[in-house]
Amino acid sequence: MPVIRTPDERFINLPGYPYKPHYMDIKGMRIHYVDEGKGDPILCAHGEPSWSYLYRKMIDIFVKKHRVVAMDFVGFGKSDKYTERDEYSIKMHMDTLISFIEKLDLRNITLVCQDWGGLIGLPVATILKDRFARLVIMNTGLPNGDNVPDAFMQWRVAADQMGEKEPKKLLDISFSMGFAQKLAPEIKAAYYAPFPEDRYMAGAAKWPLLVPVSRDDPGATIMDDARKVLKTWQKPVLVMFSDKDPVTAGGDGFFRHIIPTAKDQPEITIKDAGHFLQEDKGEEVAEQILKFIERTPL
Repeated sequence: MPVIRTPDERFINLPGYPYKPHYMDIKGMRIHYVDEGKGDPILCAHGEPSWSYLYRKMIDIFVKKHRVVAMDFVGFGKSDKYTERDEYSIKMHMDTLISFIEKLDLRNITLVCQDWGGLIGLPVATILKDRFARLVIMNTGLPNGDNVPDAFMQWRVAADQMGEKEPKKLLDISFSMGFAQKLAPEIKAAYYAPFPEDRYMAGAAKWPLLVPVSRDDPGATIMDDARKVLKTWQKPVLVMFSDKDPVTAGGDGFFRHIIPTAKDQPEITIKDAGHFLQEDKGEEVAEQILKFIERTPL
């Protein structure tokens, strides 16, 4: 179970990311997180293959009124990384997030989740539901192995091969598909900062393979359990997808259909934003979330 840590010098002077690093130990892994501002927490959960840097535009807006916590999942950002793909599982990521929330004793949480931040964060919210006040669901899903598109299966096979032999290529494709706007070189370099060599990329290489593609996959039961709880969810939920995401297009309808309280909020679509809407339209997304929090007081 080899564990490595991205050298700190990789993160010096990243544009737009001046935040003091915070760390905690969870089962022998050093977990990094941003913790800024005061008040009830907004917990930001990133996805594949990004890290807390993705939320920087939103953090600057949130901290004016709220506390913002943005954790790097194991294998990403400034958090420690396993070098072997087999060490990564949905359960490991969920257990890490649960321990993180409990160690910080976060309560009245507004979860802001996207991509794998949703696949991990939403099941955790249904387990620790007394700690969560609101959900903001963006460009994500709860796949349980039913009706898997052929295109995704083809991508999964390709991702498996790239993750084994060319993980950098897998990151390149993921990032190139994810942004609707062209990134400045220094911003692009910041997203790649956690991954100086192939051995740092095992977590990013494994996430595509953890998506349940059959009812027998371990993750399928986790997603089903989360769906069951969300079908009776009574706390405020904002579903907010972008219009130029080739990965999760149409997924907003699924959440609005199964979560009763999602119907109480306006149907917001972020225009001219790709999969990583936090990067393409971070300020607009943050303002919409602040309005959501204001109209759903505790």
